[in-house]
Amino acid sequence: MAGRFFSFEGIDGSGKSTQARLLATALRAEGHTVALTREPGGSPGAEEIRRLVLEGDPDRWSPETEILLFTAARRDHLEKTIRPALARGEIVITDRFADSTRMYQGISRGDLAATVDQLHALMIGVEPDLTFLIDIDPAVGLARAQSRAGSEMRFEDMGLALQSQMRAGFLTLATQTPRFRVISGDGDQAAIAATIKAAALTHLAR
Repeated sequence: MAGRFFSFEGIDGSGKSTQARLLATALRAEGHTVALTREPGGSPGAEEIRRLVLEGDPDRWSPETEILLFTAARRDHLEKTIRPALARGEIVITDRFADSTRMYQGISRGDLAATVDQLHALMIGVEPDLTFLIDIDPAVGLARAQSRAGSEMRFEDMGLALQSQMRAGFLTLATQTPRFRVISGDGDQAAIAATIKAAALTHLAR
């Protein structure tokens, strides 16, 4: 039995990580086996790369170098975590996948969308079955993200303009890509989770 692959996307502070965890819990309660993972990261090698790309000065890496680092992390994640779980028939839920690279490196810091897509086709070649885009006002999301300040603040430190550009990019991508479900991140956390659960169960019933 083939597994299913769900991803959560959104700007920083959108609540996508929380909603990914809540969906994993809800689907497990329905009797499904779920692998909850994240990017960058999700495998030992990819977690090493996570520290390189999420910590330090905002200008630490060029956009081109970032694309290579994120692709390397994703390839290891795919080999070590995602493909094995799908082969076991599990539902894989990842907090970010390739769409984040399409946004943060592909369009935000130069016109590198074609480079991202070429590397993705060459080294990854997988898209989620269903993607939940948690949409929120960029100022609200950035304030949330900054309130939990830790060591992984490199992209938050790039400021509100980046978050605004990312939101617009995600929404445009969602209109062009049928696997997306846009979910408002405003309002009650439980109500948002219920909407997501219903959409996931509808997809699984197909």
